[in-house]
Amino acid sequence: MTSSRRQRRVAELIKEEMGDLLGRRAHDPRLHWVTVTDVQVTPDLAIARVYYAVIGEEAEREQAREGLEHARGYLRRELAARLQLRIVPQLEFFWDEALEYGRHIDALIDRIHEEDDEDADA
Repeated sequence: MTSSRRQRRVAELIKEEMGDLLGRRAHDPRLHWVTVTDVQVTPDLAIARVYYAVIGEEAEREQAREGLEHARGYLRRELAARLQLRIVPQLEFFWDEALEYGRHIDALIDRIHEEDDEDADA
C-alpha cells in the first residue's frame, strides 16, 4: 500500500495518541495490556486501521477486541480533541498477527537448538 507523507504523519500521530490513551486514560481493564503496533490510514484519511497486540491467550485477545470495540467512540472523541485534523478517521481494529508469527518462529528455532544439543550429546 503506497502512502503519502501526510498519511504516514497522520498514522504516526494516531499511533502515539492511541498508545497514550490506552496506557494512561482508558479505565477499561480489558485494555490495560493492549499495545498498538501499527496504524494505517486510507488515502482519503477517512479510516484508520489500528493494529494491536495483547500478551496472553485467546481469551485475553478476545476481551481486548471487545474492549476496543466498546471504546471506539471514546477513543475517536479523544483523538479529535488531541489532533488538529479537520476530520478524524473512523477507527477499525485488527489483531496484529506478526507477533504471533514471531513467537512461532522463535519456538521453531528453540526446538532446532534443542535437537542439535541432543544430537551433540549422543
